[in-house]
Amino acid sequence: MAEARPRWLFAPSPMDLSSIFLLYLLILSLIQLSSFPALISARGGARGHHFSDGDFDGLSRKLLEDHPISDELARGYMTNSDLEKAVKAFGRRCGNISRIYSIGNSVQGVPLWVIEISDRPGIGEPKPAFKFVGNVHGDEPVGRELLLLLANWLCDNYLKDPLATLIIQKVHLHVLPSMNPDGFALRIRNNANNIDLNRDFPDQFFPMNDEEELRQPETRAIMKWLREIRFTASASLHGGALVANYPWDGTEDKRKNYFSCPDDETFRFLASIYSHSHYNMSTSKEFEGGITNGASWYPIYGGMQDWNYIHAGCFELTLEISDDKWPSASELPTIWDYNKMSMLNLVAGVVKTGIHGRIFSSDKGRPLPASITINGINYSVQASKQFADYHRLLAPGNQYEVQVVMPGYKSKATAVVLHEKGMSLDFILDPAAPGPENSKELVSVDCSNEWGNGIGVVGSAGMTNLQISVVLLLILLSLCVLLQKRGLLGFVKHRQSPAGSKRSTTL
Repeated sequence: MAEARPRWLFAPSPMDLSSIFLLYLLILSLIQLSSFPALISARGGARGHHFSDGDFDGLSRKLLEDHPISDELARGYMTNSDLEKAVKAFGRRCGNISRIYSIGNSVQGVPLWVIEISDRPGIGEPKPAFKFVGNVHGDEPVGRELLLLLANWLCDNYLKDPLATLIIQKVHLHVLPSMNPDGFALRIRNNANNIDLNRDFPDQFFPMNDEEELRQPETRAIMKWLREIRFTASASLHGGALVANYPWDGTEDKRKNYFSCPDDETFRFLASIYSHSHYNMSTSKEFEGGITNGASWYPIYGGMQDWNYIHAGCFELTLEISDDKWPSASELPTIWDYNKMSMLNLVAGVVKTGIHGRIFSSDKGRPLPASITINGINYSVQASKQFADYHRLLAPGNQYEVQVVMPGYKSKATAVVLHEKGMSLDFILDPAAPGPENSKELVSVDCSNEWGNGIGVVGSAGMTNLQISVVLLLILLSLCVLLQKRGLLGFVKHRQSPAGSKRSTTL
């Protein structure tokens, strides 16, 4: 019989080593996957060439139909050249409350012009920013017309109408009349590369389009825009129905179901502001109250709405503002009258509702870019780095527990009852003394990523729970490999030693 030897002296077999190596590669892959945004429910989706609209239920709707646009029907709408002239003319006429700039170019090189409207345009201030985006789909041009009408109405009524004055003095409003000028010129839904821009954004369920350089120039321009400006809320204008749509827009299993986001109640409230301010949207027979959850209506993937909420901390609605995608230009004045108060009240809502304030340190009075969380809502809002101002939209009529967290400072929490009007709430944080007794103060619920705010609880080291688990597993695996190597080394030494040169046997 062979002499009994400790198990650690046996070297791992080639099969063991290859298995360990494969497991190691698998764990590395998991770490890479865990670097994607947390899998959270969002309206957006995969790029046009990954999913077709026919892949999902409930899409036999006129919203997705492409009908030839006749010259007669197109008559009366601004061409891209007309739109550029109108934007620049507005800048000259209303230069005291506006700034004209471009966020980039379309596939065919058409500038994506933006009008900023504020009493201090282009100047950083501790007040919320709101954006309107029109003409996302080229064959839905009503939004581009209405946004120019909105800009001119605000200019004409500043210091005359209280709502116009409130918006201009308390909000930085940014208006992008046309996100898809090429599609408009071609009279098609998609852009010049035949990609649906509302399917081209990173999606939480299907991350196959997460390479930014592979996205369309119009999509990249929007993403860059939101890196530069912290928008509190937003709305994109579409056509083909009459409803205010809110997140989430997709479901993990692609089925048509109501799929609520963490701020479902707040989104329902914002959508209702638009619907009930509209002439007849709230009386819809198809959509109760004139609002709908996107996934409940029909799921899409790679959409702009959910991406705004997940990656940019921006509460965006998708507004279907006309039953016809491309109505006769003679109907535009009526459509404007029906939507005007909805558009104005939605923008004003970012200061009329929710809680707003700034966060400072108690020792030197420095502004702190802390995280603001609401107990029971898995979503954080980040205060700005420059002014430490935050603007947390919330549905009124509820009590909320607000917590402010900043690494290196003692967190603070307070309960507030939010009525119909917005509330001002500032915080002063005390530095946390070093030591284990204050270690809990340093743990932050910080959901930030490269784009701004997202969703998902993160620990004090800024890692997600999945990443922490994978790292721990990797450490355990490394220890196993180390022990195996030590076993192999011991085995070699044993064979090279005099005692080990010949095997001791008994007969």
